[in-house]
Amino acid sequence: MKDCSSFDWKARYDALHAAFPGSKLTPVIGITGNFGDKGCELAEGYYESVLRAGGTPVVLPPTTDADALVTMLDRVDAVILSGGGDMNPLFAGEEPCPHLHSINPKRDLCELLLIRLAYDRQIPMLGICRGIQMLASALGGSVWQDLASQFTPTASSLLKHSQDLDRTVASHTVAVAEGSMLRQLMGEGQLYVNSFHHQAVRDAGPHLRVCATAPDGVIEAVESSEHKSILGVQWHPECFCLRDDESMMPLFRWLVAEAANYREARRIHQRVLTLDSHCDTPMFFDQNIHFDQRDPRILVDLHKMTEGGLDASIMVAYIPQGARTPEGNAAATAYADSQLQRVQEMVAQCGGAVALAHTPADLYRLKAEGRKAIMPGIENGYAIGHDIELLRHFTEKFGIVYMTLCHNGNNDICGSARPREGEPLEGVSAFGADVIHEMNCLGVMVDLSHASERSFYDALDISATPIVCSHSSSRALCDHPRNLTDDQLHALAANGGVAQVTFYNGFLRTDGQASILDAVAHLNHMVQIMGIEHVGIGTDFDGDGGVPGLASASELINFTRHLLRERYSEADLRLIWGGNFLRVMEEAQQFRH
Repeated sequence: MKDCSSFDWKARYDALHAAFPGSKLTPVIGITGNFGDKGCELAEGYYESVLRAGGTPVVLPPTTDADALVTMLDRVDAVILSGGGDMNPLFAGEEPCPHLHSINPKRDLCELLLIRLAYDRQIPMLGICRGIQMLASALGGSVWQDLASQFTPTASSLLKHSQDLDRTVASHTVAVAEGSMLRQLMGEGQLYVNSFHHQAVRDAGPHLRVCATAPDGVIEAVESSEHKSILGVQWHPECFCLRDDESMMPLFRWLVAEAANYREARRIHQRVLTLDSHCDTPMFFDQNIHFDQRDPRILVDLHKMTEGGLDASIMVAYIPQGARTPEGNAAATAYADSQLQRVQEMVAQCGGAVALAHTPADLYRLKAEGRKAIMPGIENGYAIGHDIELLRHFTEKFGIVYMTLCHNGNNDICGSARPREGEPLEGVSAFGADVIHEMNCLGVMVDLSHASERSFYDALDISATPIVCSHSSSRALCDHPRNLTDDQLHALAANGGVAQVTFYNGFLRTDGQASILDAVAHLNHMVQIMGIEHVGIGTDFDGDGGVPGLASASELINFTRHLLRERYSEADLRLIWGGNFLRVMEEAQQFRH
């Protein structure tokens, strides 16, 4: 018989207020609802598993209302894609095979959109049964419509994957891939799972990798190939939880922990000004780019900045090094003019959602107003040729905040870290010294990314204000002449300057594909050498920057998430995400005279 005290709801209410705050906020996990005879429904195991893992479950009903989908994703910290019927193969560009089961038209479009929107926003996801198949379908993979008629087993005959057993009972085993995230989570190379499906992932696609298979070769689990919080399993782990079986709880605890990490990163991005000190997006502005759309041709646009929590970007007019002749210099100047003019035109076309900024105060004001900010800069002093008066032109007409003294190849200002064939390794010229003095007078930061070591040390001695390296990484971790040695990092910090770790593959590692893990390693090393007050982030997006996990502006919140795992504090992140760079900018602008 039920204890009468269990009906005393007022006592429970009073207990919530017996101390302050009386309760704690837990990560919100949105679970996609199935659609049945009575409308939206959800099996008990899903929400009970989330509760046991320390999360707060909410149901995401099947809808294709775009505003509702985006609003739901803005309110949750992770998503579980629940099981259910088959997906309509027309969404995959296929015709139905004879053994296709019943489809659920209420769910398909909703979940395909939901997954892509969550992927763009870096929201953690766990797909279960149908959910793993929807993950693969939405992220470039494919699904077998029917295993029995389409799939050829590998090492054994096809298992019975659609069982008649109680859902809380294991029906077969799966082998978990060595080195996978799933293996780390579960601690085992073999799992006992239940199996209630006749479809399965055929191809994981470019964003996922296979991490578990059945003895017959059927794909049983996939996870992100880009170090993101995405995992899909073909079995039903939530059913085991209903009989107090702990074997599958690591999956739900993982999701809740990732949700908490994502929630904290998002909170920090709301509070902290985030600045990317170098991107080359203006190079694309002559291609009818739509900055207010999610344009696949560029890595930085308003949608991607919003998704990744990026407040401001320094967009440079990149000038390839050409002939050091009057004609070459004039062409470089004209090209810089046109690039910076396009930046102004782009901003004007975005209806006030983004604005030009020229000072740190501008950036903080625009963040408070909920608008994105673009700061103009010049990459390669070749833009001024041998005419120092052009510095004032670019400063007064466009308000450039820095100029990178050179690029690949020497110019009249200084020697490059990568001189052209036959060019000597040079330092700062006499003209270059005058340029640096004039930049100091105009309040323009001196940027030494791309400069030779000799140019670097010369400029440190010449400049009256601290210098920056807007997009340079560590040579100790990646031996490339464009990167900074530990001695350079020490000298830069002693001078009060900053070095901005960049996400260009070749500057992160020389022995293969770099990833977000390499970018974190470079930042950690630079912090160790220079101190937290002298580092930042300069992505080089749209200038060949971008690696898995940090492939566009939409993924920048992933960097914060990884740094939180590295135990960086909010105060540290405030410095890394722009505070250090803006300190140098302010010093340079205050020196203006």
